[in-house]
Formats: sequence, structure tokens, C-alpha cells
Amino acid sequence: MSSPPSFTEIPRIDLSLADKPEAESLLLQKLRHALIHVGFLYVENHRVPDQVITNIQNALPELFALPPEAKAEVSLGRSPHFLGYSGDGTETTAGKADRREQFEFATELAATWSEGLPIGERLRGPNLWPSAYPELRTIVERYIEELTSLGERFLKLVAKALSLPEETFLSFLSDQHRLKLVHYPADPGAEPGVQGVGPHKDSSGWWTFLLQASPPHVKGLQALNKDGAWIDVPVIPGTFVVNIGQAFEVVTNGICKATTHRVLGGPLERFSVPFFQGVRRDLTKEEAVGRLREHFNQPEFSSGSAEPEEGQGIDSAFLKGRYDTWGESQLRTKVRSHRDVGRAFYGDVFDKYVNDD
Repeated sequence: MSSPPSFTEIPRIDLSLADKPEAESLLLQKLRHALIHVGFLYVENHRVPDQVITNIQNALPELFALPPEAKAEVSLGRSPHFLGYSGDGTETTAGKADRREQFEFATELAATWSEGLPIGERLRGPNLWPSAYPELRTIVERYIEELTSLGERFLKLVAKALSLPEETFLSFLSDQHRLKLVHYPADPGAEPGVQGVGPHKDSSGWWTFLLQASPPHVKGLQALNKDGAWIDVPVIPGTFVVNIGQAFEVVTNGICKATTHRVLGGPLERFSVPFFQGVRRDLTKEEAVGRLREHFNQPEFSSGSAEPEEGQGIDSAFLKGRYDTWGESQLRTKVRSHRDVGRAFYGDVFDKYVNDD
């Protein structure tokens, strides 16, 4: 069976159809197509309260307008868990500096790592909260709570769309999910195609749920289709953009591929809020590759779409790297992206992680 033509727009999935028995089969059919042939989709009627979304959107300009000393108080450089603030140009993607500043948060958990435990467990830990904006914690924690719930509801539909029991993917989830609040500064003199974030696949989670928190006329996000063309992912109010992470590609035996995407900088400032659904840090390659292999080797899944050449070159630290657990492969990725933090907290493995390819 041949694959359908490469996508030229991002499909929209109406999650309210899951509550209507007569419409669920159509929903699952559309979702299955998006999973296997696109890897990117919008979800609408997602049941995340409007006020929760409005609160976090309204917080963004105030948060990024904080003075340098308030941002420095919660610098990522203070956190062995890679949580906190990082400035414009301090993170790299595809070997080049990204034009963005960001605050990274996670499900609020205590640090429990001690000598003798797997090193990947060091990623588990508490957030840094800016004292100059005390209201932020309540806003962020409520948002993480709602997106955690949405993510679990969505995974049940994904399982059904892929002919699996609806609870199948929940056992892969971590106790800690991550959230970024991102600001792409305006660059009136930007050259066409300037990097906001370079081409990449999401390596930080199971699935990503992105709130594009700027008005519809502010563009930037693009996904790479199977023909190697960049397709705009415009802002659609009331939706989240949802895309596959690398761990999910591994577990589905490559049937549901993580789609390469990028963000272009431009003359207008842009805000976005990606939520990365966490993967168990103790997940091994053997379990990830083998647990559902037989299911996804069935003939019904033989028509997954090929991947463009540019996407094939994206690093897959978990599957192709030297480290057996998801936790350590994630730690390696974080160290390579934020080398100042890696040098400060992970001197014993820093050289190994940055030179292992």
C-alpha cells in the first residue's frame, strides 16, 4: 500500500468527538492519519479552561519584562535539574545559537538523587521561582496540572487510534513533566530565515503540547513535510499544537515519526508555551524498542511515511547514543545544550557527553 501525498497543512482534531459514540470512529480515523503520516496536529475543544490559558498568556509579557537581576536570581546556572531562566542565545540547536530567552519549569518535586542512584535521576528536582513575581507559581502550577490531564486523555485516544488498549502508553510516563515559557525577541533587521530555534525533533518528552501565545499575525513555527518542504503552522486561537517526541517514535517502531520543525525569528516578538510530557527516566532501550514491536510489525502499519533527508540527520540520543536509559540520554542532551550548567554540576561526565559522537 502506498503512502498518501505529503502533508501541506496541519490537521485539526476535535477532541469533543470522543464524547459522542457516533463520531468517535471518525475522530480515531483522522487521528491515526495524523499520527502515522504527519506527526503534527492541532487539538481543539480540549477542555483546558480558558482562564488557565489566559492567565499564562497574560503572565508572559510581565515575566520577560523583569529586570536582569530578577532573572539572574533564577538562572538555569543555579539548577542541576536544568530549571530556571536562560538568556537569548545561550541555548544551541543544530550547532547554532537560538534567538530566544526562556524560563523552564517542571512538575514540582523534591530532589531525591544520592550517590549510587542512576545519574539520570538528577534531573528530578524543584523549580526556581522568581521572587519579583510571586503570583507566577500558582499560574504555572495550575497550567501544568491541566496539561498533565490533557496529555493523559490524549494518550488514551492515541492508543485506540493505533489499535491498542487505551491505557497502553500511560505506563511510559514520568512523575515529572516540563514546561517552557519562551520569548522570541523582535528583530526588525532580521535576515529571512534567521534562526529562532533551529531544525530539531523534540527530545524532551513523549508528546509536546504547544500554546502559541501570540496573535495569529505573528508567524514563525514550521514543520518539515515528507517531501522536504517547510509548512507553516499558524496560530489558531483555542487550539494547542501537538507533536510527537522522539521516545514515542522509538516505542512505535518508527511508525509514528517525530516530525522535524523549527522557529524562524522575525521583526515581531513572539511568545510560546511548550509543555513536554515526561518519559520515565528508567525506561531502557530494550523496553522502548521491544515492548510493542510485535504490534507495530503487523501489516496494517506497513505504510508509514518516509522521512526527508534533512530530518534523517537529526540526532537521536536515546536510540543511537551510548546510554541505555531515557534519563541519562536526556541528561546528555541537556548538558550539550547548556554547557555552562553541565560544567558547573556534571564535571565528572561533561567531557564524555559533549565528545561522544
